Amino acid sequence: MNIVEAVRSYEHWLREQMRREQMPVSKRDLRLKHRRMTADPFSFLRGTYFRWLEIWPEVCPELADAPRLLAVGDLHVENFGTWRDSEGRLVWGVNDVDETAPGTYTLDLVRLATSALLAYRQGHLTIAPKSACKAILKGYGAGLHGVGPFVLEEGAGPLRIMALSAEREPDRFWAKLDALRTIAAPSEIRKLLACHMPQPVKNFRIVARVSGVGSLGRPRYTAIADQAVAHVAREAKAIVPPAVCWRDTDGAGRHAHRSNRIRDYREQLLAAAIRCPDPTLVFVDGWQIRRLGPHCARIDLAMLPRRRDERTLLTAMGFETANLHFASRSAIAAIRRDLAARPKGWLFDGAERMAKALLSDWKDWKRRG
Repeated sequence: MNIVEAVRSYEHWLREQMRREQMPVSKRDLRLKHRRMTADPFSFLRGTYFRWLEIWPEVCPELADAPRLLAVGDLHVENFGTWRDSEGRLVWGVNDVDETAPGTYTLDLVRLATSALLAYRQGHLTIAPKSACKAILKGYGAGLHGVGPFVLEEGAGPLRIMALSAEREPDRFWAKLDALRTIAAPSEIRKLLACHMPQPVKNFRIVARVSGVGSLGRPRYTAIADQAVAHVAREAKAIVPPAVCWRDTDGAGRHAHRSNRIRDYREQLLAAAIRCPDPTLVFVDGWQIRRLGPHCARIDLAMLPRRRDERTLLTAMGFETANLHFASRSAIAAIRRDLAARPKGWLFDGAERMAKALLSDWKDWKRRG
């Protein structure tokens, strides 16, 4: 398939999954997703993880045969954020595990490195790709020996400064949410979000919030309210099977996994990884519910302070990838051996090849899409 055929096939499959769960797919959000995919290669990467899975074994066959585990899948430099753990401590780590499924450890590392390479070429990062790959591998190698999650209350100085940038100030965050238009939502969604709010609340309303690229089109509802003279917010996002299920179907959606099976992958990863969990993140009746707040959200590169230590950031991203890979503890020894046997420069080489393939697809998408 060319890229346009792949997009149509995946979106047909997505509609079938949503139809089975009696949920709509937003045509408006899909159109927005297509525009964002057209805008630049980095956004195209974020919006086409299904395509990555299709071309990955062809472009990097020697890497696609590495030890397997529960992979994050859609890993990239903007799939990291912060949340509050059960002790109220600020924690930094991977923000989205929607595409969790069995895969190779190299898939996560090469996708993270490819995203850094594309971000550099677009001026979003200043660290050169080879240095970025070295930092990611340094962090990942250290993380394979297991130390712990990134709790920003103590230590982690440069990372804490980046996580608490001016772009994430509470006044700015809540002003953006307050400005969103109120929308009607199904009564069951209103009840679901209301029961996950702290009580009592006032001025409860559901707003139209658009976030991300890859998840656009899937049902998403954001509730905001006032509690104890301050704002609170919760988000409900529809659970969708990961893209590996599309890849493993016949193109018509047959033999796809059901969402309850996929929910097991997500919860298995989050429960077994080295992690300080977000106590508000739950999976209920086909929906993922989580708290939103100034410091409980994904961090875009544009939110980072102008002066930042990108080497430290990418090293931390590599380390956090290892934290999540520890959900597959039985695979760690094999990964260490495989990683030690890899030739120097393998990560940069794989990222370069995948970036080249993605750029070719992006140009084809802009011409045909």
